[in-house]
Amino acid sequence: MTNHDVTATEFLQKRRSVPAKMLGLPVPDEAALRPILTAAMRVPDHGKLEPWRFVVVQGPAMARLAALAHRRAADLGLDAEQSAKGASQYEAGHLAVVVVFSPKPSEKAPPAEQLLSTGAACVSLLNAALAAGWGANWLTGWTAHDRGFAEEGLGLAPEESVAGVIHIGTAAKTPPERPRPDPDALVQWVSE
Repeated sequence: MTNHDVTATEFLQKRRSVPAKMLGLPVPDEAALRPILTAAMRVPDHGKLEPWRFVVVQGPAMARLAALAHRRAADLGLDAEQSAKGASQYEAGHLAVVVVFSPKPSEKAPPAEQLLSTGAACVSLLNAALAAGWGANWLTGWTAHDRGFAEEGLGLAPEESVAGVIHIGTAAKTPPERPRPDPDALVQWVSE
């Protein structure tokens, strides 16, 4: 599925996330997902702490998390729209990889550095899935930040949190291009 004539730089300049609602079946099986997860782990990691881990959610677990999102929304007093938004990524999804920020005690790498490494794991996972020919999208939403959802639904420890939920599947169609940042407006060159 990957065009090997495209350089890594060209791929990164043209990469495009596919909205989660546009992802369908098939999804990668374990054999196809393992190299994507392995690539996602090749990120800067000061002290080799591995301050992240992955929770692969699929099949009935997606429906369980959708139901939990509705229940947590009610517990939190959220309105119907917020409830539906929190649950929709699990109701419509078929496979998601939750990237968990799992900080480790370290004198060399402060929590902020470990969080940046976890963010790098998110984007590496997203790009590895796209490079492998799958559609993929990085989402969060209120469920990603709700302790009750994180602990009950995903088994997170008290010191852990959700950095991102990477949905992976087959793109139903090519998403439209969107405006991109202007490098001239965002890059400062310093030579002295």
